[in-house]
Amino acid sequence: MFKRFLMLLCGVFIGASAMAQTVLKVSAIPDEAPTELQRKFAPLGRYLEKATGMKIEFIPVTDYAAVVEGLASNKLDLAWLGGFTFVQARLRTGNAIPIAQRVEDEKFTSKFIANAASGIKDLADLKGKNFTFGSVSSTSGHLMPRFYLLENKINPDKDFKRVAFSGAHDATALQVESGKVDAGVLNASVWDKLVNEKKVDTSKVRVIWTTPPYYDYNWTVRGNLDPALVKKLTDAFLKLDPAVPEQKAILDLQRASQFIATKADNYKGIEAAARSAGLIK
Repeated sequence: MFKRFLMLLCGVFIGASAMAQTVLKVSAIPDEAPTELQRKFAPLGRYLEKATGMKIEFIPVTDYAAVVEGLASNKLDLAWLGGFTFVQARLRTGNAIPIAQRVEDEKFTSKFIANAASGIKDLADLKGKNFTFGSVSSTSGHLMPRFYLLENKINPDKDFKRVAFSGAHDATALQVESGKVDAGVLNASVWDKLVNEKKVDTSKVRVIWTTPPYYDYNWTVRGNLDPALVKKLTDAFLKLDPAVPEQKAILDLQRASQFIATKADNYKGIEAAARSAGLIK
């Protein structure tokens, strides 16, 4: 009887081992064009495969909410989130874990931009104009800009002629440049990239104001992911070394000088801003 029990127990362990996770499912908030997100992630994905010994599957999504739901339903293991999306994921799941952020995310900013022909020179000039944010759930494209507008006595829902949502930071820049809207806001990192790559005409669109700094993006894992795997992933991000050419290329694509450890408490200010702006009840 005892031998039969041991055999059954061994069978359970062997079956569990055979069913051990072999694929890591990864996604990212769609704050840029899908092709750009895929391009940025490809080398990082190969690096993480080597670090974990697992196959990496990148799963594109159409909106921010899908990433949060993916973590909550265990359909995603690792996700690139904005500060606000992380807060939403944490509230939705109760245990989402931020494992790494870029050095740049400790003091992130958003840039308000205006079409040069609009006559807009500062925040006060935005009143009565057409304005676009990025995504509704974007930290740098909506939440924090809305928070700082309210701090400056400007209510977007009352003071702007029309409020739109472009869906992505690069789309915001193109809409302002074309004159489709008078002004908009996007994250400073994407703005700098667009300027450096000459994908935006700075004679047609200009920065009128930059927000104070705040915490933003991070890599987050679902809370019930194997702790040993969480450590492997965390270590992999923290070990990325700009002195190693292949790894510097990965960091450059992520627009990061280096990845550092992070924690949920870093995003309490984001949660407070979201509640203040009425985006979390």
